[in-house]
Amino acid sequence: MTKPKSSPTISDVATAAGVGRATVARSLGGYGSVSEKTRANVLAAAQRIGYRPNTLAKSMKTRTTHTIGVVLADIGNPFFTDVLRGVSSVVREARYDLLLSTSDEDTDKEAASIDVLLNKLVDGIILAPVAGKAEPLRHLESLLEREVPLVMVDRKLNALDADAIVINNREASYAAVQEFIRHGHKRIGFVWGPTTNRPAADASEMRAIIERSISSEGGRLLGYMDALDDAGIEFDTSLVTHVHNDEHQAIRAVNGMMALSDPPTAILATETEALTGSLHAMQQRGLECPRDVSLIGFDDSAWASIMQPPMSIVAQPTFELGRLAARRLIERIDGDASPTRDYVLEATFVPRESVTTTDHVNS
Repeated sequence: MTKPKSSPTISDVATAAGVGRATVARSLGGYGSVSEKTRANVLAAAQRIGYRPNTLAKSMKTRTTHTIGVVLADIGNPFFTDVLRGVSSVVREARYDLLLSTSDEDTDKEAASIDVLLNKLVDGIILAPVAGKAEPLRHLESLLEREVPLVMVDRKLNALDADAIVINNREASYAAVQEFIRHGHKRIGFVWGPTTNRPAADASEMRAIIERSISSEGGRLLGYMDALDDAGIEFDTSLVTHVHNDEHQAIRAVNGMMALSDPPTAILATETEALTGSLHAMQQRGLECPRDVSLIGFDDSAWASIMQPPMSIVAQPTFELGRLAARRLIERIDGDASPTRDYVLEATFVPRESVTTTDHVNS
């Protein structure tokens, strides 16, 4: 039987380049005093003979892998896709590798993903947590106990002592609802609210639910409620969805709202699928935006500006959200031991043509 050919070693590179092993180690490792000409010669020799460094052996010696783990809640969501682009841009600049996983908004999948990343010896993790902001979760606490740097992105958990990079969701939602109110709207729908088995009985119960919900979702709903309160508009729980957050459920929930005896004249859709679900439901009922229902969505995109009518949007700095999360994690990996903090980025309201006055709404 023919013995398999062994992989080239540092000694083989040294022979091919005509230098010593120490020079090869310094050239490949990027440390020590080596001329650019010699380094180029060594790298060319390594490539020519097919040398690949043993990263596992190196990680055992240095206790680092130069790898970052990322666990996002829904990689199919354009919001998280853009966050990932931001993370990747910084990771590349810093010459780290990236391992990606998605939790699909499931706590067990999140725990399993983190376990895999820890087994891969990642140097740190960026996480969009699935749990509500007040829930202590053992798999995340043990992560910090093992002193693996963690940065939360988009969402934060109050019980977790880690940096969080988030959006000013409450203020952004408040500004969007104010836009409706300035145009005379008082019956304003909110898609999506927290997922519950039944609607909240009143505003007090809704605020209690928010305390247990995902921080980004809760913040947006609080901004909605704040704007209604400040305008003296009574909160109506029937105008806030409580279904699972996907487009099909948004269609069903908005159809239910529009069937009310006093339906909404405006809808704030807080994610892309919430907006497309709202538009589908309106189409099914023969309603037009903004003639019959005014709309504002979250997350700007090329299609939002060219659709008819062009959609008014709360634009979030998703790319920068990812970049800042990656920069902060690398700083922690490099030894920054300063107190953890929240970094709050500001969303921008982009007015277009999807909001009109209630005078234009058909009776």
